[in-house]
Amino acid sequence: MEPWKRTMWILWGGVVLCSSSYTMSVPFLPLFLLELGVDDTTVNLWAGAVYSSAFLIGAIMAPFWGGLADRYGKRKMVIRAGISLAVIYALFAFVQTPWQLIGARLLHGFVGGFVPASMAIVASTAPEKQMGWSLGMMQAGTMSGGILGPLFGGLLSEWFGFRMSFIVAAVLIFVAAVAVIIWVHDGKGGSNPSAVRSSILQTWKEAAANRTLVLMLLLLFVFQLSVNMIQPLLTLHVAGLQGDLAGAVLTSGIIFSIIGIAGIVASPFWGRIGQKLSCSFILSVCLLASGGVVSMQFFVQQLWLFTVVQFVYGFFMAGITPAINAMVIRNTDAGFRGRSFGLTASANQFGAMAGPLLGGALGLGLNIHWVFVVTGVILIATGAVVYSGFRQGGAGQSTHEAKSI
Repeated sequence: MEPWKRTMWILWGGVVLCSSSYTMSVPFLPLFLLELGVDDTTVNLWAGAVYSSAFLIGAIMAPFWGGLADRYGKRKMVIRAGISLAVIYALFAFVQTPWQLIGARLLHGFVGGFVPASMAIVASTAPEKQMGWSLGMMQAGTMSGGILGPLFGGLLSEWFGFRMSFIVAAVLIFVAAVAVIIWVHDGKGGSNPSAVRSSILQTWKEAAANRTLVLMLLLLFVFQLSVNMIQPLLTLHVAGLQGDLAGAVLTSGIIFSIIGIAGIVASPFWGRIGQKLSCSFILSVCLLASGGVVSMQFFVQQLWLFTVVQFVYGFFMAGITPAINAMVIRNTDAGFRGRSFGLTASANQFGAMAGPLLGGALGLGLNIHWVFVVTGVILIATGAVVYSGFRQGGAGQSTHEAKSI
């Protein structure tokens, strides 16, 4: 097996474990808050705060870790993140109050970066012709973890309690870090200690000169904002649809996994479409369709129909992030690649921070069905802007635009 492909598959496995560790624990935090004594009337707001706290710190730190990756090697950043996350997940198992949980989540955001650094290694080692396929496979890895994590997390939480799922999550991400230590190398150009030191502010200034990169960062922010508006409310919504909290964790885990299955099914499809059509077209189609589908959930009152709609939603969401990543890679210099992935992670985290806060606030005054509508409107509006802008020959239509995901 070629060295670049061997590296990709090892990192793919690491990303699966990393995603599994996250999705077997974090999506169930709203129900864990009830166990910690949070009142039913304020749990939506607490859930938004718990989700957003990690994303705020992560958004600030991501460009910093990306700069270190360019200077000292992306592999070291993957190992750093993996070991640190293992410690943080273990800490989750010992929190006793909602404020302690928020503190643990702040640390969670501070040390993150396993997936962006892994993506950067793959982007730096894969041949140009295999770039789209490699990034698509890495995206499929995160989705695979999104399938396995909620299922195992739901079962562990039902059988042994939430705290056991945190311990298992810590073990999984530690195993991923060890695998990287043993088998992964940065390859040529993996680090550049003589590179000019770049502060977080300087990194953003350099990025601002790249119009396509700025557009992609804005897209990622809006996408994550809309997706994460409903994330903290889903487990509670599932409990409402089935009429009982009993078994809600397992049911939610199954539904989250179905979204991941949809993503894995969709990835090859969008990859084939991307061989013929531009990433800008795929972005606009997926954003418009995702917005339409999520808006339909306003009318859904049955759990089985909600599950079906979530599958379709996941199918269209799967085409968005790989297309954006491919365009970022082809519009940034190799020496800026670690920082570019740090910036995309930062945009993701800022959106993921704002989304739960907005969703939690809306959940206090509105039925969750209206939160679905707001989410859908944001996605549809974004898709319309993307379609209009790229059709008119906007900045995104550079000669470097990816023709495949």
